[in-house]
Amino acid sequence: MTRTRRTSVNYRYTSSDLVKLPDRSRPGRGSRAAIVGAALLASAAAANVEARITRIEIDCARSQSPTMCPGQSATFGGVSFGGVGQYEKLRGTAFGELDPIDRHNAIITDIELAPRNAAGKVEYSMDIFILKPVDLWRGNHRVLLDFNNRGEMRLGRLNDVELTNDPTTGADAGNGFVMRQGYTVVGNGWDVGATGFEDMKIVIPVAKNADGSSITGRSYEYLVSDSTSAAQRMTFALTYPAANPADKNQATLTRRARLDDPPVVIPASGWEYTSSQGTGIRLLPAGTPFDVSAIYEFTYTAKDPVVAAVGLAATRDFVSFLRHGSRAAGNPLAGDVRHTFSYSISQPSRTLNDFQNLGFNEDESGRQVLDGILSHTGGGSGDQINYRFAQPGRTERNRQNHLYPEGVFPFAHQVMTDQLSGITDGRSRRCSETDTCPKRLEVNTSNEYWVKAGSLLHSDTHGRDLDDPKNVRYYLMSGQSHGVGNVTSRSTCQQFLNPVSPYPAHRALLLALDQWVSEGVKPPRSEVPEGNQRAFAVTVPGSQTGVVPQKELGWPNIPGVTYNGLITTRYFLDFGPDFAQGLVTNYPPSVVGRPSYRIFVSKVDNDGNEIAGVRMPGVEAPIATTTGWALRRAGFSENEGCESNGQWIPFAKTKAERLAAADPRKSLQERYRDHDGYVKAVERATRRLEKRGFLLQEDVDRFVAEAEASNVLK
Repeated sequence: MTRTRRTSVNYRYTSSDLVKLPDRSRPGRGSRAAIVGAALLASAAAANVEARITRIEIDCARSQSPTMCPGQSATFGGVSFGGVGQYEKLRGTAFGELDPIDRHNAIITDIELAPRNAAGKVEYSMDIFILKPVDLWRGNHRVLLDFNNRGEMRLGRLNDVELTNDPTTGADAGNGFVMRQGYTVVGNGWDVGATGFEDMKIVIPVAKNADGSSITGRSYEYLVSDSTSAAQRMTFALTYPAANPADKNQATLTRRARLDDPPVVIPASGWEYTSSQGTGIRLLPAGTPFDVSAIYEFTYTAKDPVVAAVGLAATRDFVSFLRHGSRAAGNPLAGDVRHTFSYSISQPSRTLNDFQNLGFNEDESGRQVLDGILSHTGGGSGDQINYRFAQPGRTERNRQNHLYPEGVFPFAHQVMTDQLSGITDGRSRRCSETDTCPKRLEVNTSNEYWVKAGSLLHSDTHGRDLDDPKNVRYYLMSGQSHGVGNVTSRSTCQQFLNPVSPYPAHRALLLALDQWVSEGVKPPRSEVPEGNQRAFAVTVPGSQTGVVPQKELGWPNIPGVTYNGLITTRYFLDFGPDFAQGLVTNYPPSVVGRPSYRIFVSKVDNDGNEIAGVRMPGVEAPIATTTGWALRRAGFSENEGCESNGQWIPFAKTKAERLAAADPRKSLQERYRDHDGYVKAVERATRRLEKRGFLLQEDVDRFVAEAEASNVLK
């Protein structure tokens, strides 16, 4: 089937102060008639009970919908998914408005400074996506919010297929897991930083002073490029434009080669803005590239902050609209939705931490929005979305972005008092008060423990174990990196990248979460480092990183592998006196003399593989040591942290080979004897995971088939 080409939607706004999306027009653009009139305007009166979504417009030029776009065929090339049947895809735009004085919205930083329409409301618009059974009655009556990562949806992870925001052909369905279950998958723009052509975008207002003039304030950019192409290191874009590009005295650019080096100021004569709008910087003389992997930091006076947390309210209102909105208001799911879930990986998982913490799982009518959350790699961090001059695309790791307000108390769901700040809070405090807390499965990899202080999600600020809340379970995916690495590549790291995948477990956990919400069946018990399984980090005074001592971890001496114990330190930072109001004035803060929180990781076995957590077949029946941490190689700030990556350090094939290399880890032959022994070990590992609720039968069969087809000990 020919893939439908995207054409531009003619967005309409009432405020000239909205951030404009990039022009997406192209030759052959669809006419306005392609926007379906069936998903029409809701009346002003209806908007008050339709979760503040004022209208939805479905763009038939971007959709595949026999029910809403006459003459069109179903998506996925018409593939039918068992008893659920065919699916259709709706793409378009949702328009909404927020009452800035409503308690559910007043928590949004700067919403009181956003432009308002004639009714006194703050407007926004966003891309939307709905993938639903053609015959809704044949589905499972559940919405799965694919909460996108920087505009890119993650449905493909559950369906074992390449990621796309525009699934169209039969190949785009992958294994069809989500569709076979009957879920309706939805998505919406929420992140103002999403800018790619197919990204899920949102248009939100810029805050202004009462007289309409630009708001200015301190902003900070952490700028690093590992590209070996000088052409790609000529400029850095700024998140917000400079308030006065003609005056470089309002800005400071520094450089350092390594994270703990003192920054060196580059004089004003050594750099310039790339344009009179002050939207980027470059080095002088012209044509000078920024150094590979060097750390540049730019502090300046910026202008025109977006009201970024409108994206949280927009997500709340979209899901609530689909659940409660009427057909007359243009809701294509009217009357069908019984339960709502979300699936997220990385950035949006951190954003959902803020979503819940700030009370957005309660809509303006007091109703719960999401019933269940399957969150991967969110740790105990937020997304610094509810601050002036927010940069929600940033994320802290062991060499990057440590000085942004991401790792800020509270970290855990439980209400407790932070001994460093004196604040009493918890991520589930607000929803507990309104009885709108979702059930949550918090899944994290080893990488989140090593580079994002992930242990604070389920321990107190002293590092002591917390009992599970009644609505939350926690799972460490042992020995895994933040993403699934290419085992044939080292990237900027010293060792090959870690290929062990968590996604098969996600399928089992989604169904477990569904049963927990809909039938009260408890999910698998938490699997995280506890008691003597934990290796605590040691803070290095004045450094942005700490260490986990080799003896404490139990790390073996593997030939050719460097171990320095590098781990991110979670400091209590001073962001200025107005931080509680969402204003960051001490930017960037210093770590010197600042106290830190106690964090830990899982200890490892004699192979260097983690003891605690959910050990997938690649860890339980290993052919290599796999880690969630990695170190940079020569030419890229050697021996500093390799951010989100992990390592894959293969075992020797025979005992003679490992003895010759002085490798303390058993060889493949010593472990499994032959290929059949390896296959049986994989089968035993997968059966145990299935019994504990972390794998489905179809994935057990897949792992065993892959082991049989492998070259291990052949």
